[in-house]
This record gives sequence, structure tokens and C-alpha cells, in this order.
Amino acid sequence: MLSSIKRFLIGRPLKSNALGDQKLNKTKALAILSSDALSSVAYGPEQILIVLITVGAAAFWYSIPIAIGVLILLTALILSYRQIIFAYPHGGGAYVVSKNNLGINPGLIAGGSLLVDYILTVAVSVSAGTDAITSAFPSLHAYNVGIAIIFVILLTILNLRGVTESASVLAYPVYLFVLALFILIGVGLYKILTGDVSPELHASIGTPVAGISLFILLRAFASGSSALTGVEAISNAIPNFKDPAPNNAAKTLIAMGSLLAVLFTGIVFLAYYLSIVPSAEVTVVSQIAEEIFGRNFMYFFIQGTTALILILAANTGYSAFPLLAVNLAKDKFIPRMFTIRGDRLGYSNGIIILGLASIILIVAFGGHTENLIPLYAVGVFIPFTLSQSGMMVKWIREKPKGWIVKLTINSIGAMISFIVTIIFFLTKFVHVWPVLIFLPIIIFMFHRIRRHYDAVGDQLRITTCEQTLPIQGNVIIVPVAGITHVVENSLNYAKSLSADQIIAVYISFEREDEKKFEEKWKKWQPDIRLVTLHSYYRSIIQPLTKFVDTVEHKASESNYQVTVIIPQFIPKKGWHNILHNQSSLLIRAYLLYRRNVVVTTVPYHLKK
Repeated sequence: MLSSIKRFLIGRPLKSNALGDQKLNKTKALAILSSDALSSVAYGPEQILIVLITVGAAAFWYSIPIAIGVLILLTALILSYRQIIFAYPHGGGAYVVSKNNLGINPGLIAGGSLLVDYILTVAVSVSAGTDAITSAFPSLHAYNVGIAIIFVILLTILNLRGVTESASVLAYPVYLFVLALFILIGVGLYKILTGDVSPELHASIGTPVAGISLFILLRAFASGSSALTGVEAISNAIPNFKDPAPNNAAKTLIAMGSLLAVLFTGIVFLAYYLSIVPSAEVTVVSQIAEEIFGRNFMYFFIQGTTALILILAANTGYSAFPLLAVNLAKDKFIPRMFTIRGDRLGYSNGIIILGLASIILIVAFGGHTENLIPLYAVGVFIPFTLSQSGMMVKWIREKPKGWIVKLTINSIGAMISFIVTIIFFLTKFVHVWPVLIFLPIIIFMFHRIRRHYDAVGDQLRITTCEQTLPIQGNVIIVPVAGITHVVENSLNYAKSLSADQIIAVYISFEREDEKKFEEKWKKWQPDIRLVTLHSYYRSIIQPLTKFVDTVEHKASESNYQVTVIIPQFIPKKGWHNILHNQSSLLIRAYLLYRRNVVVTTVPYHLKK
């Protein structure tokens, strides 16, 4: 029954060789990887006006030079991340750049910040979209948390079905939002040019304003820069693009930056020209739409697509979080389970963990995640600063052709990003102080997991001088995952018994891994038969149990017993079993019910 429900929700498993079909073209990639950045147009200009209104409506003309400053930063970021895409075509973005050029700890700061930021992306976006819906239907306001959780679950299931399928569904609302804002900006500019809008509504640019200060302008600039969250997502998700992946990713990044620049500038200009005053009850975009169209179909179309884009902005997190987690897991800073592809070829463990963490945040904050926006923004600008600083180091060290221009771009971006980060800490410390606590904790956890993996690897590596003792027992089938002391321990157990035949079974996901392992095995254990099983669907359990059933059927005809021994190692601390022995426990559980098969384990105890 559970299997049937899973198939209904997620779909049938895909073969590993279908991975190419799950790659994204530029159109779909632009939709799912730009939704976070494009959605910020709905609140970025508003954040500028909220700061300026403390001085007075006459100060709204400053939103124009502030918007120009944001565009300069956006240009620097887009050009910088375009360079990162070609320099690091396998993805990883700020984490890989910082780790390779600045050191492990800066890399972990960037990686940890982005992991948390993607969780915040989902929680904040879904909560904001839910607020927009319940504002239209006040009777649903009491169910904010429940509705937000349902949206997270739906997005999680949709992403578990595969990158291509989720992109096919989610692309339409994103492009509808872009179309709606283009119509809004186009009609607004037309009315301004034809004189339908009075030029006396706003203060002219350059009007002296009492009480304005550099600190307020920098604060407004930092708040407006929150519109740039999500710009880095494409550099993390390069492996999801069709070949040539770097070229397609770079073109998608330029397209995203161009759209974001036009929409952001258009909304800021219309808000200034119409003298829109930010309100707690009505958004700036809503006020602009009402001024231009009135409360007709176009007004509700713009409001509806805005609510949708706010919810779907969460999908950027679902696209980028699993791939960033893969890079951290490959470096052993988080559990290796994040490197495993699911039935639909997506990194399902990362998708599920992201969904669960987001739900916990939504419940913890009661669906009111507005106060998380500054934390969400500073969580992006820390990696922005580190990644561009890392690229500066790379150009100075390598000095490739045209490196002066590249260094200048990254230097400008790093400087502005650093200034924005400092401004966030100075002006919004009440909201961003948690970053000073959770980042050290996350980095500490990264190092603890890495030390654990290194310690285990030292003990399991077959080249160590430590000798394993022969153990009395009997084995016929031994599932093996590598050449380690754990496997050697189990084989010694097999050799000590009078077994008619010892069969080692290796399950591969890639043909190249299969051939390499066969060659190593022939040199290491030439006397023990090795059977390699290729798993098209990246499942260990299914091919192994099928093989055991085949052997058991033949064995029953000859009236002899089949025994399966499962290699297992026991870490010094019990909780470490979670990191290492999931497969062993599952294999044991699946094989225990078979009547004519004896299942046991041979433990290998780690000493440190």
C-alpha cells in the first residue's frame, strides 16, 4: 500500500541513464531558478520607501539614485557569478569558490549561510504568499499555518517528482507574473507620457529634504538590496542544465539579471512618480496597480500572479539547496545520504530535509516570518562578499588573460556586498543577531561530521597496518560496498567456515564504478567469486534481494541452506550509526522474512 501511495505521489522510478532527460533548458531553468529573485520585486522597492518615509514623502525622490545603486550592485553580481559559472562549471557557487580560494572555514561560512538561507527562502516565501491569499479571504486567516504547511508539502512532492516535471508546472505562473508586471509598467509609463498622471504628485529630483542623512540613505540602499536575494542560485544549480551546461547557465543568469533590473527599476520609478506611500495593509505593487487600472480584472490579475510568485519563490530553494548539500556531502561536512539520487533522479534527501526544516520554521513563528527577511537577506550577502573576495584571490593568483577587468568587477561587487552586510548588522541587529549564533554552531557541526568521517576512514582503509582477526562462522553471500576492514572482517568469517561457495555481491550505480571495482577485487580477493549487479534505479535493496531469491531457489532444489552475512561497523558513539548503517539495517529488514535464508551481521568495532 505504501509503495502504491509513493508511486501515485512521486511517479515510477527512472533509470539512471534517463538523467539527461531530467536536465533543464534555459526557458524552464529561468522560471524555477529565478523565481526567488523575481519575486523580490514585489517587496524590494517597498523596503526602500519604508526607510525613506521616516524622513517624509518629499524624500521619495532618493529612491531613484538608490535604485541606480542597487542596479550597479546587481550588475557586479551578475558579471561576477557569470565568471564563477565558467570557472567552476560543476556548481557549488559561493561555497566552492570560497573554499578553494579563501580556505575551508570561509567556504563553510558561505555554505552554511546559504543552506540556512534556502530554508528561510521556503519559509518566508510560502508564508508571504499565504498572507496574500488570506488577505483576500479574511475567513481563512486563522488557518495561515496550516495553509502554509500544505503549500510546502505540495512543493516538496512536486520537486520529488523530478526537476523537469516541477519546472514544467511552475514555469507558467512565473512567466505570468513577469507578463503582468511588464503590462503594469508599460501602461504606467504610457499614462505618464500622455499626461494622464499629474507630475505634481511627487517631489522633483534634487529637492532639498530636511533630516536626510548618509546613514538613512545607506539603510535604504541595504533594504532595497534585499531584492537581490536568489541571484546566486543559478551558479549552484549548473548540473541541472542541459549541455553545454555552463553556457546555458550563463545565458540564463544574464536573462534573469536583465528581467530583474527592468522590473525593479520600473516599480521604483512608478512608486516615486505616483508618490505611493508604503502601508501595512496594502503593498506598493497593489497601490500602483490600483492607481493605474482601478479595481478591474488587470488589478486582480496582477495581485493573483504576485501571490503565486511569492509562494513559488520557494522553489528556488528546492532547486539550489540539494545541489549545495551534495557539494558539502562530497567533502564530508554533512552526511553522505545527501549525495544519493532518489527514484526520480533528484537528490530527494535534500528536498525532504528542506521541506521539513521549513515546516518547523513556519510552525515556530506561527506563519509570521516577516522578521526573518533581514536575516534572510544578510544570509545571502555574506556568501556574496566571500565568493567575490574568493574570485579576487583567484585572479591575482592565476592572472589569466583579461584578469584586470575581472578583478575590478569582483572588487566592486565584494566592496558593495561587504558594505551592505555591515549596514544590515548596524541597522537591523535586532533581527540579524541570530546569525552570530547559528553560523558558529553550524560550522562546528560541519567539522565534527568531517572529523568523524576521517576517523572512520582511517580505521576502515585497507592500507592501514591494523590486522583483522579471523572469526568463526559461515557465509555464502556477502554484500560488499568497497574494499575496507569491514568487508575483510566479514570475508575472514566466511573463510573460517566450511561453505560450499562464497559469493561477494557488489551493486553499482555507474558502469565505470563497476569495472573499476572488479579490477580492484581481482587483485585483492582473487579466490572469492564476485558478482556485480548494476542498479538502473539506484536501489541497493531490490537487486540484492532479487539475487538472494534466485540463489535461494536454486539452493532449495539441492537441499542446502543460504546464509547472508551483512558487513557492519559499530562507531564508538551510538548516534553515529545514523550516518553509516542505514543500508545494512534495511538489507537485514528486507531479508529476514525469507524462510530459507539465514541473515546475520558481523560487526567491526571502531576503536576511536
